[in-house]
Amino acid sequence: MSQEEYHENILDAVMERVRPHIGKGHVADYIPELGKVDPHRFGFALATVDGDIHSAGDVDIPFSLQSITKLFTLALVVSGSDDIWQRVHREPSGSPFNSLYQLEFERGIPRNPLINPGALVVTDQLLSDTGDAVGTLCDLLSRESGNPHLQVDEVTAHSEYLTGDRNRSLAYLMSDFGNIRNPVSEVLDHYFRQCAITVTTVELARIGLLLARHGVRADGSRMFSREAARRIMAVMLTCGTYDAAGEFAFRIGLPCKSGVGGGILAVVPARYSLAVWGPGLDPRGNSVAGALALEAFTDITHLSVF
Repeated sequence: MSQEEYHENILDAVMERVRPHIGKGHVADYIPELGKVDPHRFGFALATVDGDIHSAGDVDIPFSLQSITKLFTLALVVSGSDDIWQRVHREPSGSPFNSLYQLEFERGIPRNPLINPGALVVTDQLLSDTGDAVGTLCDLLSRESGNPHLQVDEVTAHSEYLTGDRNRSLAYLMSDFGNIRNPVSEVLDHYFRQCAITVTTVELARIGLLLARHGVRADGSRMFSREAARRIMAVMLTCGTYDAAGEFAFRIGLPCKSGVGGGILAVVPARYSLAVWGPGLDPRGNSVAGALALEAFTDITHLSVF
């Protein structure tokens, strides 16, 4: 059997398993623009570290990356230095991704960079490092996805802005503790806009190869060290799916990062980047169909980090 046939058989088997569950869950209607997305859409894309793409379903429809962008703002920051780890911890939160209580109890130091307060600190650092956090992120994602027209969906960004009071509270609380260094309004603007970057499932799979290749970019240059890639993927595994990370490790066994736009990025280190999109979410904010597809993939291939 050729590699092409092998991968196509995997996709067929995954789609057969997940098809009855497509449309289950609820779209993230607390952000009005996300509430308009058809929950019956679904896409699955697999990218090999050699750059081959195999896909099935609605893989060419752009969707909002939301929290998946947190991985790549973190990658940009750690490619410069490790100083960010003085401002954000690396532990699972065990609480909702926008918890104020936990943040105040721990004196403005977020539990990890993949929940909202941690991502705000990382965005603040990237803004200090570059002067344009969202522009720097868009440039990286454009180059890695192969889409020079990748951009922020400004309508969704405005919807985020209108409904972002909890994020404002988190940012001002951290600023009061001295852990936000730029003007809060600027940090929030960049944060809201980065969450509203849109990609297709195929583009997300290509972007994820940056991690699958342990920091090597699509052009062959090294962006960050293997050690930094290992650390990012470790945080993905333990913290990347909100307070369901233990369940994802148990069921799927791969580093994953989800977003409330319905996307999930998973990595098989040194082999694959996997991207799934299903807008229907479970109560913790993770794609129902997406999680089932990734579980089917690891069941079928016996590939995991364990």
